[in-house]
Amino acid sequence: MRSCPFAAVAVESFGIPVPGETALIAFGVLASRGHYSIVVVIAVAAAAAIVGDNLGFWLIGRRGGRALIARYAWVERRTRHILPRAEALIGRYGGRAVFFGRFVSVLRETIAWVAGLAGMSWPRFLFWNALGGIVWASGVGSLAYFGGKALADAVSRYGLYAGAAIVVVGLVIVTGPKLIARFHSG
Repeated sequence: MRSCPFAAVAVESFGIPVPGETALIAFGVLASRGHYSIVVVIAVAAAAAIVGDNLGFWLIGRRGGRALIARYAWVERRTRHILPRAEALIGRYGGRAVFFGRFVSVLRETIAWVAGLAGMSWPRFLFWNALGGIVWASGVGSLAYFGGKALADAVSRYGLYAGAAIVVVGLVIVTGPKLIARFHSG
């Protein structure tokens, strides 16, 4: 159990787009069904986030980043406009960017090495990264745990159709405003 969510979260945090957050959610739901301890799931995910981000900070951001970008012309072309803006984000917001980056999909995969490339000090990075990883794992893990428990209880109590209705209502709540805005704009 401990290696699966750890590996997915750590690899995602390092900078490779794998479903680390999805693994945390899945194990949070499994914990709600009694298969795992939610405390262990959250601790493993937080540790993985911190370790993966620190590896990305050092290996990509500090040690290999600029040389890797310069080595491949296609990478240099892609980062020519993006990297200065990302470094400005770190320069302006620093630790807050690292903390909140943990909660945004693409930033979760890149913020660590961008902080390394931007020259953020490691102690500052470590503090904000650890805080973000712990809050993220606790929040997402708890939501999955309690949401998974509620969904499982609804399905057992009211049947599969009630569970499907809850999922549909949740999707409408999450995507409804975007659909309405898209409808009104075009």
